[in-house]
Amino acid sequence: MNFPKELKYTSDHEWILVQGETALVGITDYAQSQLGEVVFVDIPTEGETVSQAEVFGSIEAVKTVSDLLMPVTGEILEVNPALESHPELVNQSPYNEGWLIKIRPVDPSETESLMSDEAYSELIGE
Repeated sequence: MNFPKELKYTSDHEWILVQGETALVGITDYAQSQLGEVVFVDIPTEGETVSQAEVFGSIEAVKTVSDLLMPVTGEILEVNPALESHPELVNQSPYNEGWLIKIRPVDPSETESLMSDEAYSELIGE
C-alpha cells in the first residue's frame, strides 16, 4: 500500500493535501482496494460548506456504496470533473488523477487532528 507522507489521513480512509488556501481530498489506496471497482462517484455538495466528519457524497463500487466524510470543515469548490466519465481513476490513481474534491478549509488547524502516513499505516495494520 502507498501512503504519501505529504498527506494527512482520517480513520474513515480519506486523505487531504493542503495547498495554500485550498486543499484536495480523496480516498486512500487502502479504501479503494477494499471497495473494489469504483463505478460511480456522487458528490452533490459542490458550493456548500460541509463540517468535519460530515457526509459530502458517496462512492459506489460494484458490490457496495460508501459515504464520503469531510476530513476538515470546508467549502467544496470543485468536484473532479474527470470522475464523471472515468470513476475508475479512483482505483487507478487515488492520490493523483483520482482526487474527489477541491475545498477551501474554514479552519486549517483542523488538519492537526488528522493522522500522519505512519499513524494511518498502523491503523490499517500495514
